[in-house]
Amino acid sequence: MYQEFFGLSRPPFKITPDTSLFFEGSQRGAALEALMYAINSGEGIIKVVGEVGSGKTMLCRMLEVRLSGNVDVIYIANPSLSPDNILQVIAHELHLDVKGETNKVTIMQQIQTYLLKKHADNRQVVLFVEEAQSMPIETLEEIRLLSNLETDENKLLQMVLFGQPELDEKLAQPHIRQLKERITHSFNLSPFAPEDTLQYLNFRLRAVGYKGPDIFNKKTAGVVKKYSDGLTRRINIIADKSLMAAYSEGSHTVTPSHIKSAALDSEFNKIGHKVSQNKNNLYLAGGFILVILALTSGYYMGSNHLGIFSQAETALIKPTLIKPASVKSERINNDPKKPDSVALQPLKQMPVTNAQQAAVSPAVSIQHPPVKNNNEQKKVAPDSITERLEITRQWLHETAGNHYSIQLFLARTIDADKVEAFLRDTPATLDFTRVYLYETVINGRAWYGVLYNDFDTRDKAIETLRTLPSSLKASDPYLRRISTLKKDQVKMTAATQ
Repeated sequence: MYQEFFGLSRPPFKITPDTSLFFEGSQRGAALEALMYAINSGEGIIKVVGEVGSGKTMLCRMLEVRLSGNVDVIYIANPSLSPDNILQVIAHELHLDVKGETNKVTIMQQIQTYLLKKHADNRQVVLFVEEAQSMPIETLEEIRLLSNLETDENKLLQMVLFGQPELDEKLAQPHIRQLKERITHSFNLSPFAPEDTLQYLNFRLRAVGYKGPDIFNKKTAGVVKKYSDGLTRRINIIADKSLMAAYSEGSHTVTPSHIKSAALDSEFNKIGHKVSQNKNNLYLAGGFILVILALTSGYYMGSNHLGIFSQAETALIKPTLIKPASVKSERINNDPKKPDSVALQPLKQMPVTNAQQAAVSPAVSIQHPPVKNNNEQKKVAPDSITERLEITRQWLHETAGNHYSIQLFLARTIDADKVEAFLRDTPATLDFTRVYLYETVINGRAWYGVLYNDFDTRDKAIETLRTLPSSLKASDPYLRRISTLKKDQVKMTAATQ
């Protein structure tokens, strides 16, 4: 909502990684260059450790962008994989023809054969393991065995482990010291210092088109650092809400009060440090809410359009923050004769159209019929496989590559009846309209892949993965990045033309 006010072309502080907004200060640029050198050197295992929200995922995405075209990147984004499953997942990401009953020795041999062929073609394969601190030790040990695959001069598979500080604690255990000894390069992403925080805030704003005087100064950046602990994700959340607060007051400068209110709303108060809750802060919060309501009731009702708020903006609009504040009545009603108390009357619920609902949907913008229960799902389940494939193609086309989906299972195209049976009898715990189907070719054989849902963050995908019914967990579902699925679709389209 504040973008036009500040002259911004797009949101500057989204918490999802945007490689076009990569900040090279605070040693991030140096870490990226060092990681690229370590990967290109092709030796050992690389480890990147940082606190939650320190920028590990952004660094991971930047590596994919900056690495040369002869490097193939595969991802392991599911930290709960067992030792038996990890090799199958890697084999599938490499498009190898393995089945659930294939033993580990056979899978390892197929992986080695594939990597040798890539090496002969002068191509390098790099495995990125995210949330490595959550992987069972036995699974990490299985990954270590993959590092044994090598020629006389080169490793066939380069690995980068991204994890939180708990990863170091896990690697310090004596019975996993063999893995630790294989780590040749270690990087630690430290929190931003106050001066780095200031540079980061103003860099982000300039990167999305801001051209005025700096909105954040040394003092306010110090306050942001204080409440965020210098972690980029927290900095983004606090900065976003601070800009909203400044916008609500018509100010082009963010003040410490704006930042404190944003930190209070985000619950980023430190242990042993009580966030100030004086009257000024509460009045600021109350006044901010009333102005937002004014904008919603005035501008949006006048244009017959519902105001759509981001998660960060919606989080600010909480009843617990509202306290009567001194707000001019004409900002609410455009009528100075009406008393201020009129401004506190709740707005009537406005109808939400399908297009507006799609704008706040956590998944894609494709409109599906509403689903209330499994009986209603079965009414739409007889969709043909062809129709389901087309829905999936449209979904992949519209969805951002950094989103995730859950791969439920694979089935040979000659076993299409199994897929049809699943579509017909989708478990009641799943939303049938979020079941997707795509085609792929593995070692010359055609397969159907069944996916579930669309998640804008890995954490949301993992949370849903853990709650899947046991009947689906038996098929060892795992996370897939949408960017990888898009590449599969491009290959399939090229193969059929």
